[in-house]
Amino acid sequence: MRFMIIVKATTESEQGCMPTAALMTEMARYHEELARAGVLLDGSGLQASSKGWRVRYSGDGRTVTDGPFAETKELIAGYTLIQVRSRDEALEWTRRFPNPRGEGLEAEIEVRQLYEMEDFAGVDGVEQFRDLEALRG
Repeated sequence: MRFMIIVKATTESEQGCMPTAALMTEMARYHEELARAGVLLDGSGLQASSKGWRVRYSGDGRTVTDGPFAETKELIAGYTLIQVRSRDEALEWTRRFPNPRGEGLEAEIEVRQLYEMEDFAGVDGVEQFRDLEALRG
């Protein structure tokens, strides 16, 4: 089972403020624990939305809008992707996730389970994704 730990954006992350050395050390230590346990798949911080864009679909059309985007509560600042045996194991790991703003400050992370190919059994077109998965190795 794969889970994504989503770090919500803040005013500071959207301004490009970098984490403190103490927070970077704590995050590195946590991710090292995940790696040693064999559950870490990926993780990274995201640059501010001012360096990104959105694509809006309407009918057959597409409209591109450059960032920044006003509502930080709708944005993510980073993620960690883990693979574990159960929801309970994912919950245990996420309870230990360091406060992304630093201890004592208000912050929130969100955790979402990823779909697996088995979840799409019987859905037309899923074979192409299975083939793609095999190509990635």
